[in-house]
Amino acid sequence: MSCELCGSEENLSDFLISGANQEGSVILCENCKTQIESGDLDENHFNCLNDSMWSEKPAVKVLTYRLLNTLGRQDLLDIIYLEESEREWAEAGISNEELLVYKDANGVTLQAGDTVVITKDLDVKGTGFTAKRGTAVRNIGLVANDAEHIEGRVNGVKIHILTKYLKKS
Repeated sequence: MSCELCGSEENLSDFLISGANQEGSVILCENCKTQIESGDLDENHFNCLNDSMWSEKPAVKVLTYRLLNTLGRQDLLDIIYLEESEREWAEAGISNEELLVYKDANGVTLQAGDTVVITKDLDVKGTGFTAKRGTAVRNIGLVANDAEHIEGRVNGVKIHILTKYLKKS
């Protein structure tokens, strides 16, 4: 037996997943369980979710979905496959405050990988350049736990940009 998230074989115990009138359990190691219960997630440790998201066990997929949402990993949330009943179960355990929606200056929803255009000249702190209005930023990333920022490359430098200065192209 091993942890159904990270594969560790030490200090295993059951962890109950409930919501939407469904229930199931997942076998977790002490490290995963402690982080989940405290809410203080180590993103590096939970890179293991890349594998657990493909589990055939519904409770594992539901927990993985919830953790990916908490970590702000929209890139993986976009590709995880859940049956309709599993998705309802997973979303039942997520408060509305945790569902981050990234919107540009016009209110259009942004997704990881989108291309956006900068709508105002922006001084980039820590560099010697200004991100000019009209500059296209391709393949954007979503900043975890902050729906007002995205990250992207401008002049070869990875920067954080406020969504209010962007429009989706």
